[in-house]
Amino acid sequence: MRYPLNLITLALISASGSMMSTSLLAADFGVNNANTASVNMDKYQCKRCPDNAGYTGQLGLGVAYSDSDDIHSANAFNNEDGTTGVLNANIQYRGEQGYQAKAVVTNLGMANSRAHLEAGKTASFNAELDYRQLSQYQHDDAQSQLWYANGTLTPSSQVQTQELSLKRKQIGMGLSAQHQFGEQDYQVFAKYSQEEKTGYKASSFVSPRPTHFGLPVDATTDKFSSGLSVSGQNWLTTVNYQYSEYDNQIDSLSLPYLADVYAPAPDNSAYQLSLAGNYLYGRTAISALVATGRMIQDAAVIQTTGNPIQNWDGQIDTTDGKFNITSMVSNRLRLGASVSYSKRDNKSSTWEFAQLESDGISGAFKQNVLLDSEKLTYKLNLSYRIDSDYRLQAGIDRKELERSYSDREQTDETKLWTQLNVRSIANSKLKLKASYGQRDGSQYQASGLTSSIENPLLRKFYLADRDRLAFEAKFSHAPASWINVSLTGRYADDDYSDTSLGLTASEDISYNLNLDLMFAKQFTGYAFAGQQWIESKQNGSQSFSTADWSADVEDEFINLGLGVNYAGLMQNKLSLGLDYLFANSNSDKQVVYMTSQPQGDYYSYRHSAELYANYKVSEQLGVKLGYQYERYYDTDNAQVDVSAINGLTTLGKLNHNYNAHQVMLSFSYQLR
Repeated sequence: MRYPLNLITLALISASGSMMSTSLLAADFGVNNANTASVNMDKYQCKRCPDNAGYTGQLGLGVAYSDSDDIHSANAFNNEDGTTGVLNANIQYRGEQGYQAKAVVTNLGMANSRAHLEAGKTASFNAELDYRQLSQYQHDDAQSQLWYANGTLTPSSQVQTQELSLKRKQIGMGLSAQHQFGEQDYQVFAKYSQEEKTGYKASSFVSPRPTHFGLPVDATTDKFSSGLSVSGQNWLTTVNYQYSEYDNQIDSLSLPYLADVYAPAPDNSAYQLSLAGNYLYGRTAISALVATGRMIQDAAVIQTTGNPIQNWDGQIDTTDGKFNITSMVSNRLRLGASVSYSKRDNKSSTWEFAQLESDGISGAFKQNVLLDSEKLTYKLNLSYRIDSDYRLQAGIDRKELERSYSDREQTDETKLWTQLNVRSIANSKLKLKASYGQRDGSQYQASGLTSSIENPLLRKFYLADRDRLAFEAKFSHAPASWINVSLTGRYADDDYSDTSLGLTASEDISYNLNLDLMFAKQFTGYAFAGQQWIESKQNGSQSFSTADWSADVEDEFINLGLGVNYAGLMQNKLSLGLDYLFANSNSDKQVVYMTSQPQGDYYSYRHSAELYANYKVSEQLGVKLGYQYERYYDTDNAQVDVSAINGLTTLGKLNHNYNAHQVMLSFSYQLR
């Protein structure tokens, strides 16, 4: 029997629509939907069907020891210096009448970890609980002369070390329920999450000279969402409400002799109400979304001379919409189109403030302006299957963006692209893609707010006219059953032909090579290599006139890696493995002003190696011993000592140069 619309066709339609729900397209041929009303089931019994009731999965316990004199190594080892316990688990439970539960725990006890618990009944209800911790480490030897306590930055007569790191703890819970009334399925859901972010990060203020210090971070973000989803045979509708609130526990910072030298990130809140829908009509899939929201910022502002308000009455109304349609015109041709709209309407209060000039306060009074934005995006695309080995795709994307009170109030970007997929070569796949984009817009003129201090010839790179040409090629090939090769190359060229001051050109070239190897059934390996080169050119004016200096910036990145695993030792109970990674990055800047003046460079490299052994004690119990080593080095010419430059206080030379080691022992137990 031939179906006019098979599952493969439906999958192609679904993939082209960003909002299409798979629940509309999937045909259910499961035994639960079989018509068994006239069948006597009393005498039938499955004697070979596995019993899935009860607990299944794996439970793991371990201990990790790290040895390092630089906290930056914790980003790779997922553990600070010292010893910590580790818990991993992936356990499922199946009960009678569709009841089920699941627990997934990853690296609990380490710097970055997560846990997910859920329980419910199939096609009835589900409850979830989530926990996650994220850590990012920068430096543990920042040289600080200011210490924070109770809103005050206290100067210290001696330079002391300070740790710069950020930690985020997230908790979340959710509940969903579904029920079927007639031919419609109804689902309601609600989710709540909270994130606490703490630590210190590098920042600076001027009072009266530039001073770098460790800015305390202590903020909470609460998020809530709820909604209702209704679906039928070939349609789906969802209404959703989202709310978020940001609460910064750090107030304005002061020095003992001067108040309010640093303003914190203000408290704010936002909400959005959206309505989305999908509809499948024959070979055509349609999806749409409309949303409206509001962002509010009404925190107290620092009181200074000339400030007429106590609280900032900030409000931005948002409007978003999207419409997408994809149709299988024939078995060979698929057409798609979409349009999206986004508007940010600033309805904050306006006040008259004393204007600041580069050399002080001018004494003039002007109102703050309300910055609005409006974006409209159109996309058209087609996909044509020439035959089983060739598929051609092409499209046009256009984006129109309007900003109020900007150097350029309107920009238009148009991109043409085409792609060819080839499978005619045995055991190979080839994809070739090319695109050309152009940006222009309304007349470029310096903003009236900054024209006195900004060169009118300057063009900001995100607003300037630009021509972009890009190519991409992906090739994968399996010359033999034991090896698979994939190679990707990319090239992009940006030309800012109408810019005399600012970024004038940029070129980006990269490749990635991957090898997957299977030397024998129990002996596997891999290797990869990648490089990227980015070159950019810019012009500037020291005399506030035409260009009198230029700069060339060259960035280079390298990634190399390999690994092997052998699992045939001690009657296949022992497997040994090795993973190695080398990464290198270099950035060099050359400024030409009368003579060539090198500006120093940024350079870093990393060697990382891991050795591990897995031993299967029994069918259920396994043990793993691993050793990881990291060698990391970086140097930045812009880093200087605390008081190396007169009139500037820094956090010292924040470079890294260390060797770090980690040993981990873990046990895993298979429940079934």
